Amino acid sequence: MFFSMTDEGNYRIYAGAVRAQHGDGFIATVVVNRVCGNGGEEREAYRDEMLAGGHRWPSPEAARLYAAAKARKVIRMQQQRLAC
Repeated sequence: MFFSMTDEGNYRIYAGAVRAQHGDGFIATVVVNRVCGNGGEEREAYRDEMLAGGHRWPSPEAARLYAAAKARKVIRMQQQRLAC
């Protein structure tokens, strides 16, 4: 598994790439947490463990980049999909 973390406003994005179980490539995954208060407490707002219907990306970096872009889109344009 390959993961990266970035902040987007009041949200923390954990973008990941998981090696596909059947075949070559990597599956993009993402978790978006809302960061609350000065203590930095996080609450999960969005999760998708098989982005793009399980599309296989050729590299972990490509999968992570897609996951981060998808998370930013949800944060900016689809706030109703966020749990908190």
